[in-house]
Amino acid sequence: MTAMAIGRKPPARKASARKAPSRARKKPGMMSRAFNLVPISSRAWERLATWAILLIIAGGIVGVAFVAGVPAMIRGGISESVANLGFAVKRVQVTGVKHMDRLAVYNIALDQQRAAMTDVDLAAVRHRLLGFGWIADARVSRRLPDTLVVDIIEREPAAIWQHAGQLTLIDATGVPLARVSPDNAPNLPLLIGPDANGQAKALDALLARATRLKPLIAAATWIGDRRWDIQFQTGETLSLPEGEGAAATALTKFEGLDASDRLLGRGLVRFDMRDPTRMFVRVKRQAAPTISQPKPVPEAVAPVAAPAVAVPAADKPGVTT
Repeated sequence: MTAMAIGRKPPARKASARKAPSRARKKPGMMSRAFNLVPISSRAWERLATWAILLIIAGGIVGVAFVAGVPAMIRGGISESVANLGFAVKRVQVTGVKHMDRLAVYNIALDQQRAAMTDVDLAAVRHRLLGFGWIADARVSRRLPDTLVVDIIEREPAAIWQHAGQLTLIDATGVPLARVSPDNAPNLPLLIGPDANGQAKALDALLARATRLKPLIAAATWIGDRRWDIQFQTGETLSLPEGEGAAATALTKFEGLDASDRLLGRGLVRFDMRDPTRMFVRVKRQAAPTISQPKPVPEAVAPVAAPAVAVPAADKPGVTT
């Protein structure tokens, strides 16, 4: 028999009693998680960071340049070059001026003289021109190479406002235009009293209801900041009541009475229509025919086509004559 060699299995190695410690994985931070959500590679992130740093540096350089006045120096150099090329303000053309002093417009426009056309602030020039009462609107433009064009829209004088011993031209809305002297005052209606110019538009609307009387009116006095006294060229005064509606009704009624009975030009002094139920009329005082110093005769009462005619003994409370 063949001898069989019986081999022994090598003894199994004992498992190590100690296991190698496993490395704990760190959780990614919030910024890392945010970057991972954006589908951009790490190389792209590096480029973005580089450009951000370059922009910050460039912004700092620009800020320092502004503080040092470098842009102003550059603009000044460009403006000087433009002016040297012939694009500087040398002429001013003004249109639309009829009443106001043309020199006032030139003084503002010529303040830009010899400045480069590109440097003229058109809005600023227009704003200064609108500070004149005469100017309702203005347009300022450039006409290359060297002309500044100023188009003026003037207000039209509509009346003269008398207050505090001064005469002032005003337009239809009451805007003061210019002072005038009594010798050079134009033939325009006269508005008398504090804030009468502020009532010019309302007065014009009131007189529009009496087109026949309007050309005969010489002046209008704003009484107590509440009503009008109308003075006619023939010398009479018409006292109107308070309130636009009541004044319009009284004026229309007076126009009808004058058309039928010719109230104006008869030597009467005042027509008082503040009472809506009747009209009071005053006539001129007449001197008594005596050799000695004449004495005034009390005012008489003249009935003129009204329900009742009388001279009021005293004004009603709050009413001024």
